[in-house]
Amino acid sequence: MKYYSLNRKAPNTSFADAVVRGLAPDKGLYFPESITPLDTSFFETIEDKSNAEIAFEAIKQFIVPEIPEVVLRTIVEETLNFDFPVVNINKNISTLELFHGPTMAFKDVGARFMARCLGYFNTDNTNEVTVLVATSGDTGGAVANGFLGVKGVNVVILYPSGKVSDIQEKQLTTLGQNITALEVDGVFDDCQDMVKSAFMDKELTSKMQLTSANSINIARWLPQLFYYLFAYKQLKSKHKDIAFSIPSGNFGNICAGMVAQKLGLPVQQFIAANNANDTVVSYMNTECYEPKRSVQTISNAMDVGNPSNFIRIQELHDNNFKTLKANLSSFSYSDDETKAALLELYKVHNYIADPHGAVGYLGAKAYLQNNDAHVVFVETAHPTKFLDVVEDVIETTVALPPQIEAVMDKEKLAIAIESYEELKRFLLQ
Repeated sequence: MKYYSLNRKAPNTSFADAVVRGLAPDKGLYFPESITPLDTSFFETIEDKSNAEIAFEAIKQFIVPEIPEVVLRTIVEETLNFDFPVVNINKNISTLELFHGPTMAFKDVGARFMARCLGYFNTDNTNEVTVLVATSGDTGGAVANGFLGVKGVNVVILYPSGKVSDIQEKQLTTLGQNITALEVDGVFDDCQDMVKSAFMDKELTSKMQLTSANSINIARWLPQLFYYLFAYKQLKSKHKDIAFSIPSGNFGNICAGMVAQKLGLPVQQFIAANNANDTVVSYMNTECYEPKRSVQTISNAMDVGNPSNFIRIQELHDNNFKTLKANLSSFSYSDDETKAALLELYKVHNYIADPHGAVGYLGAKAYLQNNDAHVVFVETAHPTKFLDVVEDVIETTVALPPQIEAVMDKEKLAIAIESYEELKRFLLQ
């Protein structure tokens, strides 16, 4: 499989090169040259397969033979050593829980998968690779945990000061070893802009090998397609028409779901559930794409004003607005609406969600007003990662799981920066 830049001004390249580079030389996102649908028998017998078997069959066309099949099977098995349960909310709505990994966020899968791929490619490489990543919340902790101790890889995480939850901050600032956290005076978009500036800085890139572990990286993004296959496996015999409502920030997760659809997964509709950062909602209503500066909300992982992966979504739909409109619905919700959804889920359905899942629930309800389907909303993080908000709304104490308790008393280690020049100086040192 070859990968091309969506800016179309760089040579096509291998999976290995795409992973190590992160971005193409023309600063475009990489995209696979082809997506070959899986045989219909794969979906007919999906209930008989293990999650590891499903994931391996789905992703091998994008990776083999650069990573041999036997190695890829091991990578997949190590990545997926936890559960992905679908929990019923009512007869029309379920939730897919993606928070049972080590940092209790859906990004664990992509981070663990990418770390193992990069580790394989770096086995005989004497040169160090620096993974540079911006986070609006959960990416930082997942990447830190996934890459901890990986040989020849240094990780630098930029996060916006005061705009991630206390637990999210602990998860990305307390590990040490090859992980460094930079606390940025600004919002997530400032962090993301600094990362992009570093990749475009020829003085910097001539002296060090940079790659990204945001969902712009092909190895972080693609494994997220597994989720939708796992959900279908659990719901296939119960529901004919399935739609997915996905809390969306940088749009990597929903975009990967659309790749699963290209592989042949039956999906009636994708629903992008957004908070007040409504760039895509506006676009779907007006066909005019205008990035906005992000605003802070209680669902902070979605506080993104210019989602990087939306260009991949457009590519998957042949850059045709009508085709995209037929496959994607999009809604946005305020913090007050999100809190009301948290309370409704708890009081009516005895389910404790996090703020992002609550936004997904609202998207599911909105879609069902005019459509007949079973909607699965994606629960992207454990509610205790947003303890202050959740406990305040439902007025109930939520027990801390072991993964969260393990970081609560650790010392925060972060370096404060305000500008790209400070980031560059740090990297060159």
